[in-house]
Amino acid sequence: MSISSSVIRDLREKTGAGMMDCKKALTETAGDFEKAVDFLRKKGLAAVQKKQSRIASEGTIGSYVHDGKIGVLVEVNCETDFVARNSDFQLFVKDLALHIAAASPMYVAADEIDEAFKKREAEIYAAQLREQGKPEQMIEKIVEGKIKKLAEDVCLLEQKFVKDQNKTIKEYLQETTLKLGEKIDIRRFVKFNLGDGIEKKQDNLSDEVAKLTSGTH
Repeated sequence: MSISSSVIRDLREKTGAGMMDCKKALTETAGDFEKAVDFLRKKGLAAVQKKQSRIASEGTIGSYVHDGKIGVLVEVNCETDFVARNSDFQLFVKDLALHIAAASPMYVAADEIDEAFKKREAEIYAAQLREQGKPEQMIEKIVEGKIKKLAEDVCLLEQKFVKDQNKTIKEYLQETTLKLGEKIDIRRFVKFNLGDGIEKKQDNLSDEVAKLTSGTH
């Protein structure tokens, strides 16, 4: 069957796959656009999985500073210095730093969440539900569901990309991996908030007024 170049181009823009791969996907799915997207995603995920077994020791450390108040450093690895200097790779790293500044993830991946943190969050959820008057028999199930969704809130890879809410950071990573043809690994990040950990002076207005008026008649 004949596949128009405009449809192939649309599929390429949506998936990030190569033109020939898009044409093949449309041919295999009889021109069904959504099925072609699924076809490429399945093929792409398999390709990404193969690349994940490789060693990525090159890369770069990206940064983002917002108004002198928030700063982010993120290390992203790839396999070669050639890819590390690629504009698509550099854009990916910059986007990650921006996302971290905006979304404040605590971990890179779900398997990094420690059990103590999960337990503490579960206790907080349960206390909130009791305050809301939820029946005790419902609380356990609700908390269990919230803990399962916890990764979406605190893990970088599971969060919705701030510049495109239609995909997660993990999906953005997979797209970049396929586009560049190398393993891409988000190794670590740190976010700084100006003044974190510094005890700030808390002025008491009533005390200040009392001082100013003391001794006056």
